[in-house]
Amino acid sequence: MDRAARKHLNDLINDSHKFPSIQNILKFEGYNGPDAIKRKSPSQDEPWHFYSPFNDDDSQLIELINQHYQQLVKTLKEDNRVRAAFEAAWLAHAITDGLTPAHHYPYEEKIFELRGESTDNRASVREKLIIPGGTRREIVENNWKMWGPKGLLSTHSLFELGVATLIKPMSFTDAKPSEDDLKEILEFGVTEVFKRRAREIAVLDMYGYFYRRGWTIKLMLDVRQKLAPLIIQTITLSWYKALVDSGKVKALKKYQP
Repeated sequence: MDRAARKHLNDLINDSHKFPSIQNILKFEGYNGPDAIKRKSPSQDEPWHFYSPFNDDDSQLIELINQHYQQLVKTLKEDNRVRAAFEAAWLAHAITDGLTPAHHYPYEEKIFELRGESTDNRASVREKLIIPGGTRREIVENNWKMWGPKGLLSTHSLFELGVATLIKPMSFTDAKPSEDDLKEILEFGVTEVFKRRAREIAVLDMYGYFYRRGWTIKLMLDVRQKLAPLIIQTITLSWYKALVDSGKVKALKKYQP
């Protein structure tokens, strides 16, 4: 998704060197990305990328996106290319997770029900993977609800694995933002556009459909034709807005709201 978004960004700006290259952006994914914290230091400064699109009080991810965005604008102004690549990557990761249907599920609430305690107490990889219980029977039952068929984490993982498999071979040339998209991001900003896209995706109920029926042709088409293009567009728009706000790019008059 980052690769596709970076290509579309090139089409919107005159000089591709004004923004970090995709090679530098991808250096801050994987082992240097947000997900690596889950292995390196579980529950310590671990980014929370779950979001409830129709709950106006759910602001944790919104604040995180805004922080990365503001830092991206700042580092672009300062020509700090390494830090700009970091912020671009982590901003894109937060947006992608926040728009992914599996991350709209009340995961923390369900984990609390299984564990009987806050997720903050999981200080090791083992504690993240094994659900405790008062008896052996309870431990088995809790972990079955976590890892068994249609378990909390197994369903989440299978959905995301399926999405990754479906989009990997695609170039998404049709995911380039339209003039209306550019006007929207310039008028309303990154977090507001993110909220709108999250609601647009949530009403499709892809994750609920997957839980009930698994992977079907309909769901695969929804992922390829609706979900992935919307995420790529939102990443592209957030990077474009950062370039405009940093003064690196001047928005064309036809894109002004």
